[in-house]
Amino acid sequence: MKPLPYLAWALGLGLALGPVGNVALAEEDDVTAWRLFVSDHAAPVVHVIDALNGGMLARFSIKGPASLYRSESGRTVFAVQGSAGTVSAISTGIAFHDHGDHGDIDIDDPKLLGLGMTGSKPGHFVERQGLVAQWFDGEDRTRLFTEQDVLDDKANPRSVDVVAPHHGVAVPYDNGAVITIPDPQDASKRPIGARIIGFDGKPVGPDIPCPGLHGSAGSGSLYALACDTGLLLIGQGTGVPVIRHLPYAASLPKGSSSTLIGGRGLQYFIGNYGADRILIVDPSEAGGFRLVQLPTRRVHFAVDPVRAKFAYVVTEDGQLHQVDVLKGEIVKSLKLTQPYSMDGHWSDPRPRVAVAGDRIVVTDPLASTLHLVNAADFTAAGDIKVDGRPFNVVAVGGSGKVHDHAAENQSQP
Repeated sequence: MKPLPYLAWALGLGLALGPVGNVALAEEDDVTAWRLFVSDHAAPVVHVIDALNGGMLARFSIKGPASLYRSESGRTVFAVQGSAGTVSAISTGIAFHDHGDHGDIDIDDPKLLGLGMTGSKPGHFVERQGLVAQWFDGEDRTRLFTEQDVLDDKANPRSVDVVAPHHGVAVPYDNGAVITIPDPQDASKRPIGARIIGFDGKPVGPDIPCPGLHGSAGSGSLYALACDTGLLLIGQGTGVPVIRHLPYAASLPKGSSSTLIGGRGLQYFIGNYGADRILIVDPSEAGGFRLVQLPTRRVHFAVDPVRAKFAYVVTEDGQLHQVDVLKGEIVKSLKLTQPYSMDGHWSDPRPRVAVAGDRIVVTDPLASTLHLVNAADFTAAGDIKVDGRPFNVVAVGGSGKVHDHAAENQSQP
């Protein structure tokens, strides 16, 4: 990948925005910044890369290989290290401030924060409106804390009883959480339902059946849990979550989803449905399910938060596919990597996808490379080399105004 001509860009910007006459004006520059946070498949490290020029910004040593989750605000990336029993947090150095008629962007250096939450088998991470629920498969309690406390290095999580250690998930809300219910006969099996529980430890309302519960995602105001029978859709009621069941359409072949992602900008969910198909779910209508056939087995998928109608799927033949979720079909495909067979261990190194503004990013762990694709015309846009086996990736960034507050203060009477 060729670096952008930053020197010429910066010089031109400086000339264009110089002082006018003898008046000290507050400069307001539109700035775009995107950062990639990339974990290694085997090494305990997170790389921070400038997505616009490919430069390495930081390299953080952690305790173990990590799954990465970005917060809704984009101010924090959480590194969940299952094998090391640790959850770390990284300040992305990018923050946005909404001022109604415009948004400001603050850009600082990324840094590893003081959070070093330890526990048995950390698993699913869920954040809703600044409140985080971190699940631990090996514990009978889940922990809830705020992103702001983590940024302030003073996380003091509260805990909620989840009955027994199991592979489940908690969805945080203002006054409690929705938690999964373990199988009473064998907690090592998939959960059997969902329960609303307050911070006082008391259930709120009846338990909701959800056999074979596995897979969850948020989209807009809804959060979905995947069951053998359909999706449980969780919405925010008057202080208490409201849960409804959306059954699979009778027209679908036998099957179910066990992995979900949620749309941004448009409210929808995408799930796996067999090895070589994905399922697009419109939660606003009964029977709002559409199957999309893939050419080979699915490796990973992601939604586009900027171009809301598109999602992207990597298949084991090394292709990246652009899916139009409104049409329910693949509209473009691009060969990017060598084949990555889905045979073998489920945790073998395979590509992952993220979207950084106008670039789609695909990790290629066996080639030590990040492949970039232009989102506008779906063409290759270069590569970024990364040491080791780059695996999980999340993108943080956007555009906003940067104010010269010193100049503003000088211009005040």
